[in-house]
Amino acid sequence: MTFVSQFQNPLPVRLVQQTCQTYLSWCSVLPTARCGNCPCLVQGFMPQSPASVVLVCIGTISSPMEVSSQTSSSAIPPPGAAKKTVKKNLKKTPAAEKRDCQVDIALILDSSYHIGHRRFNLQKNFIGRLAAMLKVGPDGPRVGVVQASETPRIEFYLGNYSMPKDVMFALKETAYIGGNTNTGKAILHTVRNFFNPDYGVRRGHPRIIVAFVDGWPSDNLEDAAVMARESGVNVFVVTVAKPIPEEMALVRDQDFMKKAVCKDNGFFTMTMPSWFSTNKFVKPLAQKVCSVDQLLCSKTCYNSVNLGFLIDGSSSVGDTNFRLVLNLLMAIARNFDISEIGSRVGAVQFTYDQRLEFGFNENTRKDDALRAIQNIPYMSGGTATGDAITYTVENLFQPRTVGIGKKFLIIITDGQSYDDVRGPAIAAQREGITVYSVGVAWAPMEDLRAMASEPKDTHTFFTREFTGLEQLELPIVRGICRDFTEST
Repeated sequence: MTFVSQFQNPLPVRLVQQTCQTYLSWCSVLPTARCGNCPCLVQGFMPQSPASVVLVCIGTISSPMEVSSQTSSSAIPPPGAAKKTVKKNLKKTPAAEKRDCQVDIALILDSSYHIGHRRFNLQKNFIGRLAAMLKVGPDGPRVGVVQASETPRIEFYLGNYSMPKDVMFALKETAYIGGNTNTGKAILHTVRNFFNPDYGVRRGHPRIIVAFVDGWPSDNLEDAAVMARESGVNVFVVTVAKPIPEEMALVRDQDFMKKAVCKDNGFFTMTMPSWFSTNKFVKPLAQKVCSVDQLLCSKTCYNSVNLGFLIDGSSSVGDTNFRLVLNLLMAIARNFDISEIGSRVGAVQFTYDQRLEFGFNENTRKDDALRAIQNIPYMSGGTATGDAITYTVENLFQPRTVGIGKKFLIIITDGQSYDDVRGPAIAAQREGITVYSVGVAWAPMEDLRAMASEPKDTHTFFTREFTGLEQLELPIVRGICRDFTEST
């Protein structure tokens, strides 16, 4: 292949595409390289060797984090100098992952007949730039890819690739399928099969689906969206090339975007006019999926609550029964996704005195939290439940340690308190704490109902024997989820 040394502006797109496609396909693996506008190929310069074209492109390409539609017009160094620049750049340490964006993302690619081979490749390039912008990594955002066509297909899971470059190479190998645009079926398949802890999903981390749709879907998205929301998955829909008026009759549901997303508030949707002008949309989409506080559907009763346990350690309980109390608390905690950004647990034991066993920010892994509960030593002493409630509000539910989730306090006692419980319980509820009271043996029902939140019947529990505590696990967990749902 022979290249001349001078070209008129603009450089022929055909020649650039041929060069990019022939030599290592760099345009599909480098986030800002585009076959139609390689930044190194400017008027008046063309290396004699196509291989040095590739090297120059690598040496002068901008950082993956800089998403811009502007190309460089500065003078290009000779091929030899470019090779040195490449070598230097390739030795640079990769940008650190975004540890403040700990989300798990499934990217659903449109692989239908409607998008076609060419736009499918442009879609993959966009996804590659998004992965680079997000700085995917083990302790940052993780991404996996699912293809939507006649039948959905998972290409790779969250745990398969931990670096942007690996994701981009995996995308390069992703083959176009063809078929109908069954996006709804792909969302259902992703919810059921993709978000699995065995495949890299992290407990307590927000789960996201970003579904790309070229034109419009062939199937219904509403049922899939309901399942996604109930499963705590945030669905974003990105549409490209809206149907023209003449095509509207072919669209099965013209409100499919509103019905598919987590919430119809404008945040979970994005529209791009064409696959040929997507650069300016990479950063806004990355910012959206990293805006954890706005991921409304990821907040479920299981991953967004603060559970405080107030445990009676008085002499009437005894060491054996105290272990049965701890077994109930571990069973309750086991139902929740405990993590640094998910649900949290803390515990206080009381007699006449109070002891903070551990705070909300001390055991942010489920195994650690369960172990901490199991290892609480029995105190023995009198019973001052009112003082213990006040102590718990002031020392456990501190604003600087409590998470952003809804606050719950579960009080377990086996007898009459020597002080007033009604006043401290009301004060706790005024602080936004929902109180559940659990009584055993000689605990008076009057005190239990005085401490419990409204409605009293659904927040008060009693069992005559300590062995009956295990039966209260599911009613309490269901009550917490009911309270959470009603408050959101």
